[in-house]
Amino acid sequence: MKKNQHVVPSGDEWAVRGEGNSKKTRITQTQREAIEIARTIARKEQSELVIHGKDGRIRQKDSYGNDPFPPRG
Repeated sequence: MKKNQHVVPSGDEWAVRGEGNSKKTRITQTQREAIEIARTIARKEQSELVIHGKDGRIRQKDSYGNDPFPPRG
């Protein structure tokens, strides 16, 4: 099953979490490290990478799957 990968703040650290999972996949010291791990998983699973800011709000999304709404042009 393809699960979108979320990079979320976890205290003073950052976590990678599959969408719908309560358990975190990985915890890292930096957001950059968490993004690289989540990007690798998202590419492998052909899903989306969703990056959250320190405030928990979504700040960026990258799609590595079959995008139902690809950009035109």
